[in-house]
Amino acid sequence: MSSAIRVAGVTKRFGATQALAGIDLDVAKGEFFGLLGPNGAGKTTLISTLAGLARPDSGKLEVMGHDVQTDAMAARRNLGMVPQELVFDPFFSVRETLRIQSGYYGLRRNDAWIDELLANLDLAEKADANMRSLSGGMKRRVLVAQALVHKPPVIVLDEPTAGVDVELRQALWRFIRRLNTEGHTIVLTTHYLEEAEALCGRIAMMKAGRIVALDTTANLLQLFSSEATSLEAAFVRVMRQAEAGAPK
Repeated sequence: MSSAIRVAGVTKRFGATQALAGIDLDVAKGEFFGLLGPNGAGKTTLISTLAGLARPDSGKLEVMGHDVQTDAMAARRNLGMVPQELVFDPFFSVRETLRIQSGYYGLRRNDAWIDELLANLDLAEKADANMRSLSGGMKRRVLVAQALVHKPPVIVLDEPTAGVDVELRQALWRFIRRLNTEGHTIVLTTHYLEEAEALCGRIAMMKAGRIVALDTTANLLQLFSSEATSLEAAFVRVMRQAEAGAPK
């Protein structure tokens, strides 16, 4: 199966900090892929380089076969990213925000899809509300809608349910599962390891800018079956091994 995302030899340093230390990764089209690791592991830096928000020091990144640096516009058109930070324009309503986002991709008649996004993310009643008036959970729903407004084949979710209520979490995952069933590739970073265990078919675990484990969720659980009955327990074991310098 061909790759939706390809990362080869990617490094990135911020001063004395080696954020990415030679990442190699392939995510197949149609996968629901998990990217796990403690704070500072390099997950957000990797995603930022993939989205073109940060420039790698070395290496190559591709989205649907398009080089992120030399074919940036095509790469970005094929990628929808939900960031951790709640970034929004306070001068527009929810619907106006999504229409403006559509315009960035040259989509002029996108209201039918916008209406579907609003309905599936439980935003329909807030469609004409100003962004400033929304709660943090509602703003996060709008970020998800913005990432999906151009129907990208690859969707990257960076801690999409951090600090949101259970109802939103369940509604979001129902919708994202549907998109994955329809062929979209999903990459998820999360601190809710039960989410990754339930949703992701394959998982990469990062530590100090490196991938320290990469396998199917089932195999990761089986690998530590004598000591771990959940992905959380397996995750802790992998992190301890990485810290001790043990082989993967």
